[in-house]
Amino acid sequence: MLIDSVLSDVLGSSGVPPELVASCEPLTGGTYNTVTRVTLADGREWVVKVPPPAAGDCLAYERDLLVNEVTFYSAAAGVAEETTVPHVVADQLDPAAPTGAYVVMSARPGQPWHELAGAMADGEEARLRTELGRIVGRLHGVAAPGGFGYPSGALGPLAATWREAFTGMTDAVLADARRYAARLPRTAADIGVLLGSASYVLDDVTRPALVHFDLWQGNILVTGGPGVRRVGGIIDGERMFWGDPAADFVSLALFGDIADDKDFLAGYGASAPGGPVEFDGSLRLRLALYRAYLYLIMLVETVPRGASGERLEWTWNEVAPRLEAALDEVEAAARG
Repeated sequence: MLIDSVLSDVLGSSGVPPELVASCEPLTGGTYNTVTRVTLADGREWVVKVPPPAAGDCLAYERDLLVNEVTFYSAAAGVAEETTVPHVVADQLDPAAPTGAYVVMSARPGQPWHELAGAMADGEEARLRTELGRIVGRLHGVAAPGGFGYPSGALGPLAATWREAFTGMTDAVLADARRYAARLPRTAADIGVLLGSASYVLDDVTRPALVHFDLWQGNILVTGGPGVRRVGGIIDGERMFWGDPAADFVSLALFGDIADDKDFLAGYGASAPGGPVEFDGSLRLRLALYRAYLYLIMLVETVPRGASGERLEWTWNEVAPRLEAALDEVEAAARG
């Protein structure tokens, strides 16, 4: 079997010579790292992630993303049986190492949730959303290291407060917008002032939680047949940070409102440290801030990713109005 030199070096560093590799399959759907599914002759299935060779064309927070990913899986290991996250088999997080940076993890069973659209049995989606809520609630109970922000250090060390960390995160993506001359519905300067005017609400968050921040259905694997499907895996933890657990609600209800997802909230409230979610003014405003941050990332990253044509048009048409709506919500709260 022909294995490219980078993958061969990574597997060799993990104690696997080429002759023990039964198959390799590139996995698509990600936007940054190169991902390969590797099946070994003894039946083990691994996923290998390698960052791009040059880290210049990326957003500031994306430097050393694999540090975040390993941190996420390691932190979740204490509740791994319930959260169904991959197990880290081997990793090298120093990009200057001979092999470069990489992470090798166990493959989780199942297929991305969104690929099953329209194929669910009656009531199955509701049951799965409740199960997912319980899983996310347990993840949010994982003990934090005592600081807020990205563990990779891409934006600096962990901060003592969530306001400091999140302000640094939004400042960084707005700096990226200026650096790449990204198209936004308002100027980066105006957006920065507006987000800063509502930053006081972030002081309501005093405990850093394990936040995945990319829990759209493509990163949730579903296994089993019709009527008996289960959540088989929570994957792609590379964009995680220590912060407000409510930030996960944004990608969990991408382009929607998590308050409408009663099944998820029932499961979440049964397992999360804080119990059922109360959608008070503080939470609503914080969610608007987190939506703005996610939508800014989605718009700005189109430049270093080289998006064009229909993909670029779709992103602008779908994301820009939602960013504007989130900013309007922040503006209304700030006036209030």
